[in-house]
Amino acid sequence: MPAEQRIQMLTERLRALNPTHLEIIDESHMHIGHEGAKDGAGHFRVIIASEQFKGLAPLGRHRLVYELVDDLIPYPIHALAIQAKPNP
Repeated sequence: MPAEQRIQMLTERLRALNPTHLEIIDESHMHIGHEGAKDGAGHFRVIIASEQFKGLAPLGRHRLVYELVDDLIPYPIHALAIQAKPNP
């Protein structure tokens, strides 16, 4: 599955958080040879800001993100780094 398709899947799922900022970066090239990358699964970084994160600790923000993308892990996404912040 191409990285663009995986990014699109993440984008569609994360729209549920009504993000004011959403950036998804494919970092798979940095993990070539990694055990989880052997089957073709990707590594991505998500940078997201949303009003729905207001009042939540970082762990709570991450849980919201993971709830939306849980079925994509471990394939087609092996790893997801998350930077989630409430709107300023």
